[in-house]
Amino acid sequence: MPYLLDSSVFITAKRVHYGFDFCPGFWDWLIEQHRAGMVYSIDRVYQELKAQQDDLTQWIEGLPAEFFIAPDVQTPGYFRTVSDWARNQDYEPAAIATFLQTADYYLVAQALQNRYTVVTYEVPGGSKKRIKIPDASFGVGVNCILPHELLRREQAKFVWQGRAGSD
Repeated sequence: MPYLLDSSVFITAKRVHYGFDFCPGFWDWLIEQHRAGMVYSIDRVYQELKAQQDDLTQWIEGLPAEFFIAPDVQTPGYFRTVSDWARNQDYEPAAIATFLQTADYYLVAQALQNRYTVVTYEVPGGSKKRIKIPDASFGVGVNCILPHELLRREQAKFVWQGRAGSD
């Protein structure tokens, strides 16, 4: 089953776990997995990442356009399913309004539409003040996993290579 990546996957990977300078294999792996039809994101995530204006922005601009999926004519029905779910929960009205304006909402709807698994660093929450991606995903029947689960499922390997001339 293909995967849809949340912006947190890119941002946290760059800042913490898989910096471009010390783990280029992660970024190469994402490209290869996309070529294999397994890893995508959505155009709203692209817009969030582009706003960062940093080396991550440069990297995403080098990706094929089809890496970031846009809504199509069938997507509104899936938006409705996700928004109905959100409105029928016990979230505060401001949480619902905010969620329906974010890339998270689009991510869950497009994952539902295409039967993709969502990948995010977010974890389910108990707050009524914010709708989190895993809660919305699970609420509408979309699988949602953490990035390390994706790497294990797809058997990613980032192998260390010592500096030339070091013993």
